[in-house]
Amino acid sequence: MKPGRSLVLVSAVALVREDGRLLLAQRPEGKSMAGLWEFPGGKVEPGESPESALVRELDEELGITVDEADLEPFSFASHGYDTFHLMMPVYLCRQWRGEMTGREGQALAWVGLETMNDYPTPPADVGLMKRFEEWSRAQEEEN
Repeated sequence: MKPGRSLVLVSAVALVREDGRLLLAQRPEGKSMAGLWEFPGGKVEPGESPESALVRELDEELGITVDEADLEPFSFASHGYDTFHLMMPVYLCRQWRGEMTGREGQALAWVGLETMNDYPTPPADVGLMKRFEEWSRAQEEEN
């Protein structure tokens, strides 16, 4: 990590429907990297675990309820941006309650493997998208 950059801990989730589609959220106008598509999630506050932060963020951002027990460790990203270094554990979740809505004005899209590359992502998410694609193809082969 370059001197002077802070470490930012964010947790994110790959929400996957029964049909294998992945939920992506578009960063809204006014935020850094606005317009790019990412896994839902957010900053881990002091005293929170990555899982409890994710449960809180999904309620705040999407209006859904997720149980920590339904969050399966999936992957992580470690990426140096100009002003901070991002560390992001990513979980897989296939079960939630509630009707999903972009509560912060963000657009939401359920994407399949055939269209995933049509959604530009932040640099930290590029490797995660490839990892999800590998996981998804392995799931298809098992079924």
